[in-house]
Amino acid sequence: MRRTVMEAEHEAFRSAFRDFADKQIVPFHGEWEQAGIVPRALWEKAGAAGFLCLNVPEEYGGGGSTDYRFLAVISEELARCGASGVGFPMHTDIVAPYLLGYATEEQKRRWLPGMAAGTAIAALAMTEPGAGSDVTGIATTAAREGDHWVLRGQKTFVTNGINADLVLVAARTGPDPYMGLSLFVAERGAPGFTRGRNLDKIGMHAQDTAELFFDDARLPAGSMLGEQGQGFRYLMEHLTQERLVVAVGSVALAEAILDQTIGYCQQRTAFGRPIAAFQNSRFALAEMRTEVDIARVFADWCIASHVRGEFGATEAAKAKWWITDLLNRVADRCLQLHGGYGYMREYPVARAFTDARVQSIYAGTNEIMKEIIGRALTG
Repeated sequence: MRRTVMEAEHEAFRSAFRDFADKQIVPFHGEWEQAGIVPRALWEKAGAAGFLCLNVPEEYGGGGSTDYRFLAVISEELARCGASGVGFPMHTDIVAPYLLGYATEEQKRRWLPGMAAGTAIAALAMTEPGAGSDVTGIATTAAREGDHWVLRGQKTFVTNGINADLVLVAARTGPDPYMGLSLFVAERGAPGFTRGRNLDKIGMHAQDTAELFFDDARLPAGSMLGEQGQGFRYLMEHLTQERLVVAVGSVALAEAILDQTIGYCQQRTAFGRPIAAFQNSRFALAEMRTEVDIARVFADWCIASHVRGEFGATEAAKAKWWITDLLNRVADRCLQLHGGYGYMREYPVARAFTDARVQSIYAGTNEIMKEIIGRALTG
C-alpha cells in the first residue's frame, strides 16, 4: 500500500536507519535475547550516528527536528526487524519530551547531551506493584529534607531499567490524588536508589525491564522536574504520544509478520501443494491483509494529525487499543498458519507472538483505553 504521510526526507532517513539496524542490530539481537539486555555500546553507536534524540535541539546535541515522523520511522524499522529489545523509543520519544517541556536550562544542559550521545540512557518509572494504569494510585513518596528530596517506594516493569542512567520517577509530594504527584529525575548512583531483578518476561527478552527501589533515596533539590504537584498533568499530556508510539510500532510489526507469513505459505507445501493454495489459508491471509491495511491508513492519519498538533487523547486511545488488539490477532493467526514451526522461537512469528502480547497492556491497558473513549462519548 502506497503511503502518503512520509516524504522523501523521511524515506531517506529510513534507508539510513535500516542500514544501521541491519548491520548493528539484526545480527546480534538473538545474543541479546539470551543475555536479557542490549549492550550499552549499541546506544553509543546510535548516538554517534545521529539516531537518538532527533527531537532535541542541536544546542543540546540532538537532531533539532520537531517532526515526529522521523521518530515514527525508527519505531517502524525496529518492529520490521523484530528488534523488540532496543529501547530507543522510550528514551527519545517518551522521556526526552518531558525534559524538553519542563526542565530548567541547567537541567537540560545537564541531561540532554548525554541522552543524545547515547552515554546516558533514560527510562520512565510510573508503574508500581500496586499501581498500573491508574496513576492516582502511586504510593512512592518524595519529601523535602534540607537541600535534598528523599524518595521512598518501589517501581516495577521499568523499560530500560537496568541500563538507565536517568530515570524519570513519579512520586507523591502531597495527599491529593491529582495535585499531589510530582516528577523527579533519579540519576545512577544516587544514595538509596537501587535496582532489583531484570524481570523474566514471556516476550521481549532482550529488553531490560527492571524493578527499582528507593530506600530513603536522596536526590538533589534540582532533581524535581517542573512544578511541584503538576506531575499528573504532565503525565496525561505526554501519554498521548506514548500511546501513539505503541500504535505505530504495533502496526509495523503486524505488517512485518504478515508479509513473512505470506511468503511462508507460498513456500510450505502440504498434500502436494503450497498451503497458500488452500481456501482456508487464502481467506485468512485476505482478511489479515485487509485489516492490516486499514490499520496502516488509520496509523498514518494519526501520525499526520500529531504532526499538525491536532492529535488528542481520545484518538490516541482509539489507536492504541484497536491496533494492538489487531496485532495480537494477526500474530496468533500467522503462528497457526506456520503450524508446528510457528511454535519454535527460531521463527520470527513465534517471537512476534510473545512480543506482541504486552502491547495491549502497557501505556495503559486496552480496557482503560475503551474507558477513555467511552467517557468522551458519554461525558
